[in-house]
Amino acid sequence: MISFRNVNKSFGAKHVLKGVSFDVQDGEVFFIIGASGVGKSVLIKQLVGLLAPDAGEIWLDGEEVSRFSETQMYAVRKKCAMVFQHSTLFDSITCLENVALPLRKHFKLRPREAELRARERLEQVQMLPFADRFPSELGDGMKKRVAIARALTLEPRYVLFDEPTTSLDPVSARRVDKLIRLLSDSLGVTSIVVSHDLRSIFSIADRIVMLYHGEVRALGKPHEFRESPDGIIQQFINGRAEGPMDA
Repeated sequence: MISFRNVNKSFGAKHVLKGVSFDVQDGEVFFIIGASGVGKSVLIKQLVGLLAPDAGEIWLDGEEVSRFSETQMYAVRKKCAMVFQHSTLFDSITCLENVALPLRKHFKLRPREAELRARERLEQVQMLPFADRFPSELGDGMKKRVAIARALTLEPRYVLFDEPTTSLDPVSARRVDKLIRLLSDSLGVTSIVVSHDLRSIFSIADRIVMLYHGEVRALGKPHEFRESPDGIIQQFINGRAEGPMDA
C-alpha cells in the first residue's frame, strides 16, 4: 500500500500541497485529478524521490520513503516505475534497444538475454512489430506504449503515469487506457494516474482523489464523483469554465 500522510510542499511563496492525505490500495487503478498547478505531479514525484516533501510522510509497503537518501531510493524506483508525460525515449537507438537498456543496466544481462526479455515486454504492449524502428519514426501513442514497456522491464509493483494520454489522438488514448487497465487486471500492478482526461478517468479508474487549492477535495469511486452534489466537482467533470474552480 502507498500512503500519503499530511504531505506539505511549497515552492517559494507558493504553497502547493497543504496537508494532503490518502491511501492507494494494492492492485487498483487510482487517479489523481484537479486543475492545472494543483500539485498532482508533485505528489507522485515525491513518491520516487524526484522531489521531497517539506512536511508529512509518504509510506510504501510499510516503510517511510519520504526521508530516504538517494541511494535508498534505488530500491523504491525499482518498485515504482514512472511513465512521464513525454515518453523520454532515446531517439538514437531502436525501440528494442530502449527497452533492453534497463535490463542490461540493472540486471547485468547479456545482450541476447536482455533482447529476448525486451521483446516480451514489447509484445505485452502490442509493439513487437515495431521493435527495430527508431522512436522518431513513431507517433506519440506508439512511443507511449514503448515507454510503458520499458517501465515494465524491472517488474515493478507500482507504475506512476503522469498525464499518459495528453497530446494523444482519441484512438491512441483509448489504447493506452486499455493497457493501464490490463496491467492491473492481468499483472496485479498498482497504477497511479495523473490525468485531466475525463474519458480515461471514468472508464478505467477504480478510485479517484481530487485536489483543490492544495487539499483533498474528494476521494471515492467514479460513480460517487458523478453523483456528488459538490459544485466544484461537477464543474470539473462537466468542463464548465464558470465559477471559482481556478480562482
